[in-house]
Amino acid sequence: MPEVENIDDVAVRLPGMRVAYDGKALDEADLAGSWTEQLQDWLNEAIAAGVAEANAMVLATADAEGRPSSRTVLCKGLDERGVVFYTNYTSKKSHDLTVTRYASATFPWYALQRQVTVRGEVEKVNVKETAEYWKQRPRGSQLGAWASPQSKVVTSRRDLDVALSSIERRFGDVEEVPLPPHWGGWRIRPEIVEFWQGQQNRLHDRLRYVRTQDGWHIERVAP
Repeated sequence: MPEVENIDDVAVRLPGMRVAYDGKALDEADLAGSWTEQLQDWLNEAIAAGVAEANAMVLATADAEGRPSSRTVLCKGLDERGVVFYTNYTSKKSHDLTVTRYASATFPWYALQRQVTVRGEVEKVNVKETAEYWKQRPRGSQLGAWASPQSKVVTSRRDLDVALSSIERRFGDVEEVPLPPHWGGWRIRPEIVEFWQGQQNRLHDRLRYVRTQDGWHIERVAP
């Protein structure tokens, strides 16, 4: 059996844990003409570098009282309208988004010493677009979306297994599992998209695309 580390030893080391960033500087002249192109370029570079689940992003929401929540979701759409993820509309995140209509999501590419944050209002993805994506999902994922009462308290893992078994029987003879009425996409329509590149001495590069009434403009923010 491996020796269990004393939690006090870990706590003592935490203040000294850091990585020296030495990435290529990010200059205004390096940016693409739009935030969409720049995000796609960095996403492609993350995929090429072998970053696991390069389309994963940490989604932050808040409830009506302003209490924040965060979780990891997968980006499943990217165009000039915004970034898209799919979920259960009865979930905690969906309840938050329905109330505030606002969200922030960060792509954390630690291996590349980069991150991108997208922040703005949200809207539901239309049913046609959602259905097109739904057809691409593995059957097991489709069944799971029907079976899971997402964010609800369950007494045990067995509750989920029983629910899944019931759904498997329900759609056992169905070639194409239908789209659940309680499931769909959310799109974050960005007001600000920030590209962050780690630099030496914690003087990181932070460049933002900011949407204004006159269109998008770029600004640099101090780290």
